[in-house]
Amino acid sequence: MLAPGAGARPGRTLRSRWLGRVGYSEALALQRGIHRRALTELAAGRSPEDHLLLVEHPHTYTLGRNADRSNVLTDPASVGAELIETDRGGDVTYHGPGQLVVYPLVSLASAPTPAGDPVLGSAGWVHLLEDVVLAVLEEQGIEGFRRQEYPGVWVGGDSHRTPAKIAAVGVRLERGRTLHGVALNVETDLSMFGHIVPCGITDGDVTSMCAEGVRVTVDEVATSFARHFATMWGPDELDHCGVVRPRSSSDDSDLSAFSRGLGPGTPTGGVNPQGEPAGRTSAASGEGTSVRLLGRLAAAGVTEAVPLRNRKPEWMRVRLHHGPEVMSLKHTMAELNLVTVCEEAGCPNLSECWSTGTATFMVNGERCTRACGFCLVDTRHPDPPDPGEPQRIAEAVQRMGLRFAVVTTVARDDLADEGAGQIAATIRAIRDRCPDTGVEVLISDCRGRAEALELIFAERPDVLNHNIETVARLQRAVRPSAGYARSLSVLARSVAAGLVTKSGLVLGMGETREEIHSTLADLASVGVSIVTIGQYLRPTSHHLPVSHWWTPADFEEFARVGESFGIGHVESSPFTRSSYHAAEAMESLEPARSPRSADSDPTGTRVG
Repeated sequence: MLAPGAGARPGRTLRSRWLGRVGYSEALALQRGIHRRALTELAAGRSPEDHLLLVEHPHTYTLGRNADRSNVLTDPASVGAELIETDRGGDVTYHGPGQLVVYPLVSLASAPTPAGDPVLGSAGWVHLLEDVVLAVLEEQGIEGFRRQEYPGVWVGGDSHRTPAKIAAVGVRLERGRTLHGVALNVETDLSMFGHIVPCGITDGDVTSMCAEGVRVTVDEVATSFARHFATMWGPDELDHCGVVRPRSSSDDSDLSAFSRGLGPGTPTGGVNPQGEPAGRTSAASGEGTSVRLLGRLAAAGVTEAVPLRNRKPEWMRVRLHHGPEVMSLKHTMAELNLVTVCEEAGCPNLSECWSTGTATFMVNGERCTRACGFCLVDTRHPDPPDPGEPQRIAEAVQRMGLRFAVVTTVARDDLADEGAGQIAATIRAIRDRCPDTGVEVLISDCRGRAEALELIFAERPDVLNHNIETVARLQRAVRPSAGYARSLSVLARSVAAGLVTKSGLVLGMGETREEIHSTLADLASVGVSIVTIGQYLRPTSHHLPVSHWWTPADFEEFARVGESFGIGHVESSPFTRSSYHAAEAMESLEPARSPRSADSDPTGTRVG
């Protein structure tokens, strides 16, 4: 918590997030999502929160609004980089590993003026960002300065040295809110600047903190930047958290082996993949979990675990009863050769949901190309998608007389379309047979590929669900092939498409109460309308251990907190899962228009 400074904005919280390596287009989608939500808040007479996104990009060259394309000297693809046109100010610049890129998304005006003019103009805003960079450099013993004719921060420039740019600034203001920001070279490969005329400037060099003799990591500089920015910006509170990056590049591309080599492990209680009560083990809490998984938890600061031999709390015990409705649904699934996530993921709500004739269908097969540390779904090499699967699901929906169908998918990183085509075909098949049935889809991140996501968005599902799963700090330990920023960008793109957008959290893997609140704030900031929150149940001895049992009262608190941030509906209880009470959650929002129309805005958050 910070004491208010000279420029303090009463009641303002600065949400500062270190997000690690993020694709440029994904970061832009996230910026736009937060910006869109902020404009909605302003239109409603509310003060939006301020955000500070700190990232590192893969090799990317970006062109500002006034860029001269002749300043791009080499085909970017030939050096392993993208070239992206953007709407910031300035000319061409480079972003890449070893460079800290900061996107402040804040209101320059304390209140909108009739003309929409900000209190702090663009020149003053650029100077503030330069001041923060100068403070960060000074902390490391580097003396920087401004050049009046060029935005950014420079070093050198004396009689012995040509001025060298160490930080570039490129910003955009829309209705008093800021976009884009500043790029500070920390340990950047400076040779990548040789393929452009950086910022169109010919009378200067480029340098980095490392080239100036300072050994510091991007992660460390991100923390320093957030601290100095908060001091100068003056919020009442700084909420700073972020991802934990892998310790080495060899840890950056692993799919953990709990089902690739180690086998499925010993069931730990609850239900097994068949929905039957599973046995207990007397193993110690970490027994069976791979060394790599435990190492990732330790790197994220999680060292406490509930021993397997401990009995679950009373509120975590579920009684399964397979009545005739459940057996009838099992028969239908078997006859149509369909897969439900209820069985594959060992859902504790199977009896309750199946007894009312509802289930969540899983497309693209039953094998996932990722191996998240909490998930029971099979991760052996997947089979090709079954072209008859969408029609069989539609037939099952028709037979069951469902008013609301939920369709989920395994991740299919092996497919050219990420499995999006099969999801889209399933939505169409259900609508053809059952036009009055609502459809929710729970999708993977499609590796952030806009063209894959658009295949799904174009079918206008009634609800688009993508789970962020856990807090920022635990992403690497819990789902190593995904990312916090990528998930937020997928959700932001869904909201931008006018879809009712949903996400979910699984708790009990080492997160703190404050981090849960922060994650709910982040989901609200991109316009998510529905959130589910439930307790993690360790499926087998090879999966991540349970770190903490959250109580029913805790889950009630999290629902209140989420809804206080503006999330329309939060379904939160120990046994809540992604599709639990899905129809009721959708109905609780009472959207004014159907999301099936491309012009509709069921969340009330679109800004034209």
